[in-house]
Amino acid sequence: MSAVAEPAMDVATGDRLARRNAMVLAVTQALAGGNNTVLVATAGIVGTALAPDKSLATLPISIFVLGLWTGTLPIGALARRFGRRTALQIGTASGALAGLICCAAVLQGSFLLFCIGAVFNGFYAAAHNSYRFAAADTASDAFRPKAISWVLLGGVLAGVVGAQLVIGTKDLWPLFAATFVGQSVIAVISAGVLTLLNIPRPPLHSAAGAGRPLSEIARQPRFIVAVACGVAAYSMMNMVMTSAPLAMVMCNHSVTEATLGLQWHVIGMYAPSFITGTLIARFGVERIAGLGLALIIGAAAIGFAGISLWHFWIALTLLGVGWNFALIGATTMVTTCHRPHERNRVQAFNDFLIFGSMAISSFSSGALLTTFGWATVNEVVFPVTLTAAALLIWGTVRGRERAA
Repeated sequence: MSAVAEPAMDVATGDRLARRNAMVLAVTQALAGGNNTVLVATAGIVGTALAPDKSLATLPISIFVLGLWTGTLPIGALARRFGRRTALQIGTASGALAGLICCAAVLQGSFLLFCIGAVFNGFYAAAHNSYRFAAADTASDAFRPKAISWVLLGGVLAGVVGAQLVIGTKDLWPLFAATFVGQSVIAVISAGVLTLLNIPRPPLHSAAGAGRPLSEIARQPRFIVAVACGVAAYSMMNMVMTSAPLAMVMCNHSVTEATLGLQWHVIGMYAPSFITGTLIARFGVERIAGLGLALIIGAAAIGFAGISLWHFWIALTLLGVGWNFALIGATTMVTTCHRPHERNRVQAFNDFLIFGSMAISSFSSGALLTTFGWATVNEVVFPVTLTAAALLIWGTVRGRERAA
């Protein structure tokens, strides 16, 4: 595929271009983010209907995360070679194809084909999860946390778009087939909006050479802390979110109630973006990331405490808010760990580590839920998140000692 031409940035415009790009990416996030909601809301139910063994019901979500994980490095390589916009458009094409494959899978009753569609969903997610870094590419240091927040803010609408797409189309065709067609249509619309993105490619080489080895960058305490926070936020959020819809149905809540719970979770993930960038500017990135980890622990405590509808809804909402604070904090820290010509490589490596942990948590979530129950799923959150919090404290203290 040939590269899409990307015009050079006029540095005199300051953050005007960054604001424009952030707005474009916020809109595309609102559309593309619905992809995740659709798959998570439907995959467990479709898997239960199609899988040869009921214990494999959540396998499509795990395969989705595997596709997300394996797609991160290719998306980074494509961005380095052809530019951000081309890389993101390739990801969007995967999303359109994913919906069509999933539709064909449920019409044919093929669990294998549905899993293949989940892989392409993962490739799409690998692309739109890098929107937050794309927004930071043309932003100043001061505007960068807000640019990232603006993009994640688009996820507020994504939660509504995805959930309402499921609710509005679930009965139009057997087993969400119409929902998956709608998913493809939304991906095509997102591709049209992405044509407005303007991010110049950084030079592959600088005066200092091709950049530092990844091993050197990865040994930086700040990078270690950023990855730890990102891993805890994403892997634990994914594990609980993956299990929640099926757990709610197992606890005699309706599919509509489970989908609405997921909608509130996704809104919780993105609505705080109205203020997260401002909070980071005022209180510091470490404090806001720490608050996010604390909220994730609080969500697990509520989920462990009971199985009423409100236990599920409140826990899922708090989990989303905690993810927002911890992820934006971690993303902002990563952008301070690399030089401009290193950014695509380092950001892709960061996401590779984060989504690798997500793959592990996703593959384990189904077994944890069906074998040990919903309470155990929440118990796992505590040691993982507390370890990230300890590393965050260590990194903060180390940074202050070096600054003294």
